[in-house]
Amino acid sequence: MTGDAAKVLADGRSGGGPVARYSERGLHGQTVQEIARRILTGELRPGDTIDLAALGAELDLSLTALREALKVLAAKGLVASRQKRGTFVRPRSDWSLLDPDVIRWQFANRNDDAFLENLAEVRGIIEPQAARLAALRRTPEDLAVLDAALTAMHDANGDPALAVAADLAFHRALLTATHNELLERMEIVIEVGLAERDRLVHGVRRHDDPVPSHRAVLDAVRDGVPGRAEEAMRDLLAKARRDLDTVRED
Repeated sequence: MTGDAAKVLADGRSGGGPVARYSERGLHGQTVQEIARRILTGELRPGDTIDLAALGAELDLSLTALREALKVLAAKGLVASRQKRGTFVRPRSDWSLLDPDVIRWQFANRNDDAFLENLAEVRGIIEPQAARLAALRRTPEDLAVLDAALTAMHDANGDPALAVAADLAFHRALLTATHNELLERMEIVIEVGLAERDRLVHGVRRHDDPVPSHRAVLDAVRDGVPGRAEEAMRDLLAKARRDLDTVRED
């Protein structure tokens, strides 16, 4: 494996990419995730007041520790505190739905296909046009990162964790190659959701080799042919949908 490809995989495994998740390690992180889970599943509904004393007793937490966890969720728009009212769950319209942790927590607590369908629709709107722009604007540095990601994908040899890391690196690099700051920020939606989708597909069964479809996109971007890059990305997304449908049928 080349040094660049190894770095791609190391970054993917360590969370070193731009969309690093909130740490769930330790009591604080676990508390944040547990309260988020209750909100996102509707166990705590918008408008509900959170009984801090009861929740602290249930989770065996001090009031200070509980309040520190709630500060994290307040920053993500899930809860708020008011005098006389106390701490309560904010309306869904106030939640930071593009926050990578909120996206991941929602997916982890969903047992239907709506999230993946939403993700597929968003990718279908964004990524073909991103490929088109990348074909027009890519730099030698962009192509080097895309090449490293494709090499890492090839070298994953069926390892689900390595395959996911390489896939994320490729799509992140493609967005970066557009040199459009707003499109680059769409990685928040695409990367977190794509990681969960990939874990389903790569973790359940062996599927068709992903390298050829990604190579077709990269070749078109390298050749500077925007229409071909867009079409190659549409073909890649269609294959991704077929892979997911196969997993659902199993």
